[in-house]
Amino acid sequence: MAFFNTQPTTFFLCTLSLLLVLISPPRGVLPLSSSSIHDLLISKGLPPGLLPKEVKSFTLSQDGRLEVFLDGPCLTKYENRVFFESVVRANLTYRSLTGVVGLSQEELFLWLPVKDIIVDDPNSGLILFDIGVAHKQFSLSLFEDPPACKPQDMLKYHVRREGRLETL
Repeated sequence: MAFFNTQPTTFFLCTLSLLLVLISPPRGVLPLSSSSIHDLLISKGLPPGLLPKEVKSFTLSQDGRLEVFLDGPCLTKYENRVFFESVVRANLTYRSLTGVVGLSQEELFLWLPVKDIIVDDPNSGLILFDIGVAHKQFSLSLFEDPPACKPQDMLKYHVRREGRLETL
């Protein structure tokens, strides 16, 4: 009892330290609950519209590995159609997403995986998409606002009575 009476500050600091240890996030993962993925992209020199509105959550490890969780696979359109899987992964550094997994872009009726997204010079107004077989440049203005993303269920084909295929 004498310890508590003579050392209230020490007791308080020990208790506070213990509480901080118990509520801290797992090692290597940054606490991101107070900001959105779109705010994070802006802070890294990237446009907020690179990812859709339907982001459910995300994690960013200390080494820059980003995981973005969506409600489900979905499709949106910038200049071309873009498909997001349920989870999109990439390495996030200033003005770039590299090693992207879970994002594909339609080119001439083919779906090609997006490998890297880079803003070399923000003053140019351009953003570069590496789709493996080519590098595509787009206007940064296409990515100013997070797009709405239609669930994958809306993409299924259905057959009409005449036997022709039609997309929804």
